[in-house]
Amino acid sequence: MRLLTYNIHKGIGGRDRRYRLERVLDVIERENPDFVCLQEVARNLRRTLSDDQPRLIAERLLPAVKLYQMNVHTKLGGYGNLILSRWKLSEKHHLSLQMRNKKARGAQLVVVDTPEGALRLVNWHLGLAERERHWQTERLLTHELYRQSEELPTLIAGDTNDWRNTLHRTRFADRGFEHLTGPISRHRTFPAWLPVGSLDKVYVRGALDIRQVRVVRTPLARRASDHLPLVVDFHLKS
Repeated sequence: MRLLTYNIHKGIGGRDRRYRLERVLDVIERENPDFVCLQEVARNLRRTLSDDQPRLIAERLLPAVKLYQMNVHTKLGGYGNLILSRWKLSEKHHLSLQMRNKKARGAQLVVVDTPEGALRLVNWHLGLAERERHWQTERLLTHELYRQSEELPTLIAGDTNDWRNTLHRTRFADRGFEHLTGPISRHRTFPAWLPVGSLDKVYVRGALDIRQVRVVRTPLARRASDHLPLVVDFHLKS
């Protein structure tokens, strides 16, 4: 099975600043993922021609199962997180990760009925301040809805904004998670045209057989967004 996580920057190129959602779609489609975790997906924003991006992305890629979480609201629309899956979701939850008066952030928590068994998947986008990110991680990992399915194999993916790479040494290591996107030198995703930061990360726990973790570094991916996508190939252990 294949997971792709990607901050699509609302379909706006990181260097040319042009809105071209089709570039993002081409990048994702080429990887043929079974699960897609996207951040900064817009709906009804003037800057993105008022497009309904969750609908357009799902129709092109995986139309059967779509779950959208709008975190940042504007007068007419906003943007947030999107999960697409090849298989149905037996559970789906949206958690707020907003810390006091900070920018609204969120996490999507789902359980997917895959052909290999039940998988818990989290798609999130964390804040810009280190203290904020640690608070958000603790809120997720101690949330009642998270604890209800704690026994399942788990993948947590998304844009962590974790420049200093401190989350996996504390919050995740303490709970038995493996950090898949290390070492940093092999998993730099930002900025897309000349990556120096490993901001997009994947953490796993439980009966998962990880086959490959890689950054998509195609010429198109370097233009389509200000982040590069991450791909994880894996199986559930029987």
